[in-house]
Amino acid sequence: MSRVLTKWLPEDHDFWHNEGKAIARLNLWISIPCLLLSFAVWMVWSVVVVNLPNIGFKFDTDQLFWLAALPGLSGATLRIFYSFMVPIFGGRKWTAISTASLLLPAIGIGFAVQSPDTPYATFLTLALLCGFGGGNFASSMSNISFFFPKAQKGGALGLNAGLGNLGVSVVQFVVPIVITAGVFGALGGDAQIWVKGAQTKQMWLQNAGFIWVPFIAVSTLAAWFGMHDIASAKASFADQAVIFKRKHNWLMCWLYLGTFGSFIGYSAGFPLLTKTQFPEINPVQYAFLGPLVGAIARVAGGWISDKLGGAIVTFWTFILMIAAVFGVIQFAPSATNPGSFWGFFSMFMLLFMGTGVGNASTFRMIPIIFMTERQREAAGKGKQAEEAAIVAGNKEAAAVLGFTSAIAAYGAFFIPKSFGTSIAATGSAEFALYSFICFYVTCIVITWLFYSRRNAPMPC
Repeated sequence: MSRVLTKWLPEDHDFWHNEGKAIARLNLWISIPCLLLSFAVWMVWSVVVVNLPNIGFKFDTDQLFWLAALPGLSGATLRIFYSFMVPIFGGRKWTAISTASLLLPAIGIGFAVQSPDTPYATFLTLALLCGFGGGNFASSMSNISFFFPKAQKGGALGLNAGLGNLGVSVVQFVVPIVITAGVFGALGGDAQIWVKGAQTKQMWLQNAGFIWVPFIAVSTLAAWFGMHDIASAKASFADQAVIFKRKHNWLMCWLYLGTFGSFIGYSAGFPLLTKTQFPEINPVQYAFLGPLVGAIARVAGGWISDKLGGAIVTFWTFILMIAAVFGVIQFAPSATNPGSFWGFFSMFMLLFMGTGVGNASTFRMIPIIFMTERQREAAGKGKQAEEAAIVAGNKEAAAVLGFTSAIAAYGAFFIPKSFGTSIAATGSAEFALYSFICFYVTCIVITWLFYSRRNAPMPC
C-alpha cells in the first residue's frame, strides 16, 4: 500500500466511511505512542532532579530548577519550527525522524548520571536536548488534524494529545520504579549509592534514560512503515506563514498558553515545588497523579467540547483554574500557616484537571475558527471556491495548532522558573501563584469577548 495518499477528502461522507476512517485511525493509533514517548523524554528531568542530590551531585536548588525548566525552554522553541514541518516533509517521515531523535537525550542521560563528576554543563546540554520531545507535540497535532473531518477533530486531537500527555504521568510513575533495580544487568552500568541521613540504598538512576530506548526504536519503525503522508497537505513555509497575519492565531496562542502552558509547567515544577514546601514528603510517590488527571481530563474534554462547544468549556475552565490556584495558596505553608499537604495536593489535582479540559477545548476551537473564516470568505463564490476554502482552512488550522502549542510550551520553562524565583526572593511561591491568577483573568476576558458570549464575532 502506498505511503502517500493522493486522494484525501475527509469532509466527503462516502469517502470517509468507505476509506478514510480506517486510515485516519491507523495513523492516530501509531501517533499516540510516539507522542507519549516524546512527553516522557521531555519531562524526565522533573523526576531525575529530585534524586541527583542524594547520589552525590552538589547542585543547589536554583540549579535544579534550571534543569527542570530548560527542557521546556528548548521544547517550546523547537515547536516553532516543528509546527511547519509536516506539510514540508510529510507526516509519516517527520514522525519517524522526530521520534528517533529522542534516542539522543535518553541514551545521554543514562550515561551522564552514572558519575558525580559529570559537569553541570553536560546536564544543561542534556536538558536542552530533551526539548526534542517537547517539539514533537506541535508536528504530531498538526499531522493528525489533517486526517479527520471538522466534526471529529476535537475528539481525535483530544485522544492524540490526551493519551500523548500521559507520557508525563508515565515517566513520573515508571522512573521511580525502574531506578530501584538493575533491569538492564551489566549492560546498564553499576548502581549508585543513594544517601539521605542515616538511610542508604542502591539506585540505578541511569535507567531513567535507558528504559525508553527500546520503545523509541519500535515506535520509530511503526511510524516509518505504518503511517501515511497526505499529498494535498503539502505546503511550503511561505504558504503556512499566512497564519502570522491572522488575529485569531495570536489570541489562541494566549489562551493555549493558559491551558497547555499551565499543564506542562505544573507537571515540570510540581515535584520540586512539593519537595521545597513539604520537605518531609517524597514527591515522586504522588507527582505522576497530576499529569495523569490532566491527560485523562483532556480526552474527556475533547468529547465534551465537541458536544457543548470549545469556547464555553474554555471560559468555565479558566474560572475553575483560578479557584484551584487560590486553594493552593490557602494550603501552602507560610509564615503564619504550617500548611496542609493533602489540601495542597488536592487543589493541584483540581488544577491539573482544569488544564486538561482546557487543553482539549482550546484545540477544538482552532480548527473551527479557521475553517469558518475561510468558508465565510468563499461563501457564494461557487463549489470550486468552497472546496479550496476547506483545503486552506485545514492547512491554516494545522499550522496554528502547531504554532500555538509552541508558544504554550514556554510554560514548561516559565512556571518552574517562576516558582524558583519566587521562593528565592520571598521564601514562598505565593507571588508566582498570584501572577498566574492575573493571567487567567485575561484569558477569561478574551474567551468571552471573542468566542463565548452571545453574538460573539467567532462562536466556536
